[in-house]
Amino acid sequence: MAPNETLFLEATTTINKEAMHSFMDFQVWDLPGQIDYLDPSFDAESIFVGVGSMIWVLDAQDNYMEAIGRLTETIVHLQQLFPEIKYSVFVHKTDSLTDDYREETIRDIIQRVSDDLFDAGLENPPVSFYPTSIYDYSIFEAFSKVIQGLVPQLPVFEALLNTVAASCRFEKVYFFDVLSKIYIASDTFPDDMSTYALCSDYIDAIVDLTEVYGWDRGLEEDDSKRAREISSQNAESLVSNVRGYNICLKEINT
Repeated sequence: MAPNETLFLEATTTINKEAMHSFMDFQVWDLPGQIDYLDPSFDAESIFVGVGSMIWVLDAQDNYMEAIGRLTETIVHLQQLFPEIKYSVFVHKTDSLTDDYREETIRDIIQRVSDDLFDAGLENPPVSFYPTSIYDYSIFEAFSKVIQGLVPQLPVFEALLNTVAASCRFEKVYFFDVLSKIYIASDTFPDDMSTYALCSDYIDAIVDLTEVYGWDRGLEEDDSKRAREISSQNAESLVSNVRGYNICLKEINT
């Protein structure tokens, strides 16, 4: 969905469930903001049993003081009943703020949430903060971090990708889920948003080209090397000098 199309989305008034079947099978539940999780009549177990992560979206352009109060109360309440849940706060709509004001807003939100949780008796709670916007790739980056927190094999993946990066002299290696453009893991070398955005755009281009020019590559009659190459069901692609980078894509899951 294009960013401008989100203007026509209606506000969430009921619990919406979306299932995703890809590298990982998981569900995303969209909960309306008016739900009172502290209400004794609210059946928390029907929703939060088995939940791995809870995402709370704060509007950076709005008065977020009340939202922070509800957030901290919710975390304190749920931590007593479901201590395994991890929390991610998306500081949303940061794109229209100036650089200085954006950093100040993010610091203020982090400080206020941390202070409120500390006052409530929670030290080092499992809460992470991510600035997000629908007009860049920050929302995909944030969701990637959320998913990575649910992958128990993440250290193993990172170690393997570090080995690939060092052996092949790659500047950065991502383990992408192509359908969602979420990356399950990456090597631990420093990177920036532009590198992820470039790889994400490249995946979009490959998927679009595949839809136009792809075909069912069955085994050819002859057993030549060329026939075996074009009969492979795994996608491979290499492009040179894209904004000064060489990009390689290798499909490892069919």
